[in-house]
Amino acid sequence: MRKIPFSVQILLGLVLGVALGFLARANDLSWLTSTLDTVGGLFVQLLKLAVPPLVFTAIVVSVVSLRGVTNAARLAVKTLLWFGATALIAVGVGIGLGLLTNPGRGVDLDTAGATAPTKTGSWTDFLAGIVPTNPVGAFVDGNVLQIVFLALVVGAAALLVGEAAEPFVAINRALLAIVQKALWWVIRLAPIGTLGLIGHAVASYGWDLLAPLATFTTAVYVGCAIVLFGVYPLLLVTAGRLNPLRFFAGAWPAIELAFVSRSSVGTMPVTQRSVERLGVPREYASFAVPFGATTKMDGCAAVYPALAAIFVAQVFGVDLGVTDYLLIAFVSVVGSAATAGLTGAIVMLTLTLSTLGLPLAGAGLLLAIDPIIDMIRTATNVAGQALVPTIVAAREGTLDRAAYDSAGRRSLLDPADADADAGPPRRSEDLSPVPA
Repeated sequence: MRKIPFSVQILLGLVLGVALGFLARANDLSWLTSTLDTVGGLFVQLLKLAVPPLVFTAIVVSVVSLRGVTNAARLAVKTLLWFGATALIAVGVGIGLGLLTNPGRGVDLDTAGATAPTKTGSWTDFLAGIVPTNPVGAFVDGNVLQIVFLALVVGAAALLVGEAAEPFVAINRALLAIVQKALWWVIRLAPIGTLGLIGHAVASYGWDLLAPLATFTTAVYVGCAIVLFGVYPLLLVTAGRLNPLRFFAGAWPAIELAFVSRSSVGTMPVTQRSVERLGVPREYASFAVPFGATTKMDGCAAVYPALAAIFVAQVFGVDLGVTDYLLIAFVSVVGSAATAGLTGAIVMLTLTLSTLGLPLAGAGLLLAIDPIIDMIRTATNVAGQALVPTIVAAREGTLDRAAYDSAGRRSLLDPADADADAGPPRRSEDLSPVPA
């Protein structure tokens, strides 16, 4: 199997999973559905298990290693600006498709029986979610945003303490190397995990649930596809002077895994690995990718809530004006951070609906098909999380262009690369600009 490219292995797992899923659904094989669920669930659980120590140690070590770098603040600001700019473009695509397709017109659903989801978003969730009440609880709950906050504070403190903090930094470097080595053992199981995840999705939901909401579902997939294969390549060419095919060749393993796992956080280790293989400096990638995994959601927080808000408004007979569409754009750009401490696009949707004054029960109408459309949403999220660091690094002159051009020619699990990743991040002086 090691002679077969990793992306091909995942594709084989995807095809076999779809076949087994249809087999289980057509013949009502509950044992097969349960087995697929267990296999896929265990794989995502193993990925998420590595996330807390990986994020914390990587950021602590990276902050300390940035001692001699003068452009760290500028990188952070540019990353946030690109997050906002791409989100604004994505929500524009969602609104445009919503106005073009009218996904809620003619839909016959029982709105009387719809109930609001148990989890809803609010503008105070961001401040309440970013600072943990218990540091241990942030790791137990796997709250990535809180872990990022703790790591930034601890890393900055260690940087200011200086020599006295070196033993602590050394422990973090050693733990980071151990976690990364163990993580690649887990990632080698991705084809099997893909089989279980996609197989269970097909066996549990099939495609019959899409019929009443066909227009809406199609619009979500088309909108995400426009952002993924239209907007992102255009930005790579115009803003980064980069070949989009090379980007997708390097980032595709993360995009594939995101599609089947439906988890940006669970995919984050593969996303960071892919970004580094594209030539982004490791110190910068260790900041941008974890932060993006919690706040950069062009699929869940831009395309989807824009289309869903228009759908709900049309189903309940509410007319939206220009001000409402501007509010949708505002919530999509800023609101993703407000829901970073929570999970799921449904939470983001409830924030959008409440801001517009639309019935929160409308979100309940879409719960049945949420797992199906969540696949393309998450794939778009992860692609955006890889795109922004790549463009910022290219514009800053720190992108390794040779690594970028060769990323698609090497397997994600190349033994030499895996061994290199198990070591400590590159020194801060390695962040100097490379020739374009």
